Amino acid sequence: MVGSEGVEREIKIQVTDLDDLRQRLIELEAERSSPLAFEDNWLWDRDGELAGRGCILRLREDRNGNRLTFKGKAAFDGNTKVREEYETRVKEIEPLQGILKALGYQPVYRYQKRREEWQLGGITIALDHTPIGDFAEFEGAGAEKVAERCGLDAATAERRSYPEIYSDHRREHPDAPRDMVFP
Repeated sequence: MVGSEGVEREIKIQVTDLDDLRQRLIELEAERSSPLAFEDNWLWDRDGELAGRGCILRLREDRNGNRLTFKGKAAFDGNTKVREEYETRVKEIEPLQGILKALGYQPVYRYQKRREEWQLGGITIALDHTPIGDFAEFEGAGAEKVAERCGLDAATAERRSYPEIYSDHRREHPDAPRDMVFP
């Protein structure tokens, strides 16, 4: 969730059982805001310019349509990742891809996940099933407290992005595909 000032505040924690977390959300009277759905993400860059600055330009296709997102370099407030974020909906993806390519950007990495979203006390909770495991993302002010209420240890929050997690996974599993996609 991005505040009106364009700042994202989130923590991501790897979980062993999404069903247990889902049950805990029900006990806490969280509201399921989006059912489980497939999500396809492409990162774009121009000669490593954005990656070199710790930034991300992402084009996402999911149940809600298409979105282009810019994320600035991450900083941390305790276990919470804080960074500039701007996002806009895109009606037609092909013309946008043409614009990005004309500006010198190319798709450099792809990752997929299945995601469902919940709301609790102003926090968006995303339950993500990825090709390399399950994660919960808590987004908004107070994300750490809500994660703790759900029985998770905020001190175990993942500081890496999905592409960074997968890059480390590939070092341990050299036969893994280049991109984090489902078979």
